[in-house]
Amino acid sequence: MSQSNPTYSEEEQIKGLVDQLDAYINHYHGGGVQFISFDGKIVKVHLGGACETCPLSNTTLHGWVEGTLRQFFPEIESVQEGS
Repeated sequence: MSQSNPTYSEEEQIKGLVDQLDAYINHYHGGGVQFISFDGKIVKVHLGGACETCPLSNTTLHGWVEGTLRQFFPEIESVQEGS
């Protein structure tokens, strides 16, 4: 009997990684990050909670979220704040 492994699109995989980052940011910093879209090159996310008013939110967005996503998905050119 063979088991079938589910296959996930690249967008679904990116969304799953953003969800993991969201859980960590929420638990340890009171903020959050939500996936909005991916067009093949640019990921759009929304920073919420404590991240909305934090002066370090740009560092969180580019240093942490973008840095982590690009480690696993090097084809991503950038991560941007979207609505």
